[in-house]
Amino acid sequence: MPVEQSRIFSSSCSALLKIHSAGTGLYSYGHTEHLLILLARSQTTHRTRIVPQPLFHCIVRHDTVQYSSLLRGFPLGTVPEMLLCLVSLITILFLCRWLRARKRVSGISNKYVFITGCDSGFGNLLAKRLDQLGFRVFAACFTEKGEDELKKTTSDKLVTVHLDVTKSESIQRAIELVKSQVGQAGLWGLVNNAAVGTPFGPCDWLNVQEFRSMFDVNFFGLVDVTLGFVPLIKMAKGRIVNVSSVIARISLPAAPYCATKSAVESFTDSLRKNMAYFGVKVSCIEPGFFKTSIITSELFKSTSEQLWERQTEELKEEYGRDYLEKVVKNVGKQINSYADPDLMKVVSCMEHAVSAEHPWTRYAPGWDAKFFWIPLSYMPTVIIDYVFSQTMVRPAKSVY
Repeated sequence: MPVEQSRIFSSSCSALLKIHSAGTGLYSYGHTEHLLILLARSQTTHRTRIVPQPLFHCIVRHDTVQYSSLLRGFPLGTVPEMLLCLVSLITILFLCRWLRARKRVSGISNKYVFITGCDSGFGNLLAKRLDQLGFRVFAACFTEKGEDELKKTTSDKLVTVHLDVTKSESIQRAIELVKSQVGQAGLWGLVNNAAVGTPFGPCDWLNVQEFRSMFDVNFFGLVDVTLGFVPLIKMAKGRIVNVSSVIARISLPAAPYCATKSAVESFTDSLRKNMAYFGVKVSCIEPGFFKTSIITSELFKSTSEQLWERQTEELKEEYGRDYLEKVVKNVGKQINSYADPDLMKVVSCMEHAVSAEHPWTRYAPGWDAKFFWIPLSYMPTVIIDYVFSQTMVRPAKSVY
């Protein structure tokens, strides 16, 4: 590079860096710039080099440009400032998210919501909650007892519907009932909550029919209901809320249930992408471990005993004659000690997904979901398997 051009270019760089330094003298670290232009002189070559700003900083003195490692020359005073900026940014983002999440839709009294699995648990509480808020609720129950008890504790606006999600004709009757009442308004919300949790046991205790029966309720029933109501939901540009589980992310030794919930997650993700074009918002609820009727210590004990009785003598020897007793005691203790009795944590998320102007795509109610199951799901498989191996009962002929 000619000497005159070098001098002009060097002066320009110095002026530019001084402007960005905002009065810091000879040093310029260009906090907001991504690139620094360095004029590198050597005895054999003259060239202009562009260096990534995070790697180097410039020291400008007259028309000489030098650079050194940022790690060696970084001023200590900027570290707390950067941390403060980072904390402030995170706080602002959370505040914006919180304010955005508080906005609720208008015209609730004219919005219809269909909920499955309202006999007990999350669905029952959600039906009551939305009825109190003023929504027009269709509460689908599997039993007449569930319908009768729900009618006693809700307003006249709530309509109970008998529904067996494993039978297409039952689903079609429910769809025709809803059509006759919502008219051109369409269906604002669909909450797929119906599910079963048993049988629960090692894979080699089960047969394929037990997998099929659980898929019929937890997955195929959910898909059948959803596809049947989609035209009405499109009319209202409404919401679809599918209840999965946090163990869809990380499977327990309860293969049928975990497999169905993993399928629900995948279907929900695909559905969300498809329905976005039509103004329909799709959310997934991933509850942690809550105390519901889907699995209790008594139910686990009875189903485990039934499974154990039909096993071969050879399999019983592999697991040990006292294996069933140990498992029932271990799992029963976990259910009674660790299951969260506060079901409203889940219901609040379901309510938000239905009534918020900007619902989230995923909800993970429960402290165990947030601080144990989800973090664990990102761990290497070897760590996940080790954690489970420390809490499970080992068979008598275990190799480790």
